[in-house]
Amino acid sequence: MSEHHIKRLVIMRHAKSDWPLGVPDHERPLAERGHREAPLAGKWLLKHHVIPDFILCSSALRTRQTCTWVCSELGDKAPTPKLEDGLYAASALRMLAVINHVPETVTTLMIFSHMPGVQDLAMHLASRDSDHDAYMDAATRYPTSAMTVMELEKSWAELDGQDARLTHFAVPRPKK
Repeated sequence: MSEHHIKRLVIMRHAKSDWPLGVPDHERPLAERGHREAPLAGKWLLKHHVIPDFILCSSALRTRQTCTWVCSELGDKAPTPKLEDGLYAASALRMLAVINHVPETVTTLMIFSHMPGVQDLAMHLASRDSDHDAYMDAATRYPTSAMTVMELEKSWAELDGQDARLTHFAVPRPKK
């Protein structure tokens, strides 16, 4: 397998959100903890040389805010995110349908979305040769700010299930 044919998919759950009284779910903002933790995801991506060249973000406020923090850490390496209404409260299969329409020129795609869809999508796509520890972590817990990094050789349009190798599962948190 030649490395230049490998694509990467980063699936991220939004950072910790708040739920103020009277605020509809779509407009829920990040909690203070979310504002502290979201930038750490951007730092993790830089440290591990996982730089997206295309970002799709749910239109919900908490995912947009998370995306803004991550992109601020990526600086001039960050692409302009594309808001995608179809990622709000989406099932794994709905998210996959969105991914299947990503242009083939994209080599590293990052998705910002919600539970349970993010975890279900990672588990649906994970191949048998996935990193065992990363797979088990993603399967058993998917807290706020969690990210799954997957590698695939197929085109975005052909991606359908058990055909992406789960390589990393990260939950960036502040050092204590």
